[in-house]
Amino acid sequence: MTIYGPAETIELQINMESIRLAVQPGLSLMRLLRERLGLTGTRCGCENGDCGACTVLLAGVPVKSCMVLAVECAGQAIRTIEGLRDHPLQRAFTAEQGFQCGFCTSGMIMNAVALLEAHPQPDEAADREWLQSNLCRCTGYEGIRRALARARREMAEDRGG
Repeated sequence: MTIYGPAETIELQINMESIRLAVQPGLSLMRLLRERLGLTGTRCGCENGDCGACTVLLAGVPVKSCMVLAVECAGQAIRTIEGLRDHPLQRAFTAEQGFQCGFCTSGMIMNAVALLEAHPQPDEAADREWLQSNLCRCTGYEGIRRALARARREMAEDRGG
């Protein structure tokens, strides 16, 4: 990795844990999570923002962590797949076979979590539009759509709706 300029000390909140560390200006958030913090659920796919395997939530918004510099995240809350802890969407992906090889699954789940939090009752067109930024080369997306629908139902039942 090329090192650009002096390291800068930043504070982050990752999966509800405050962390203070020195980072180089050119370090991507994905590399910070995987290589410095051992959060390998964030996948390293294309490293140019195309596949979505590295999707995490930054202040509640899904971002492709390969395209975000770690220094840009100073003071922000970041949630990775490791921070979900038995989320209904994780259970639904298992129940509905929403994955095959599993490589894209963590990014797909993080994007879908953001969808469900922002739009608890979107229609199928909204689901398709929202998830189009995450590529899966194995499933054909049907299991993923079923998992999203199942998680939405389970979450509505938990809310009493």
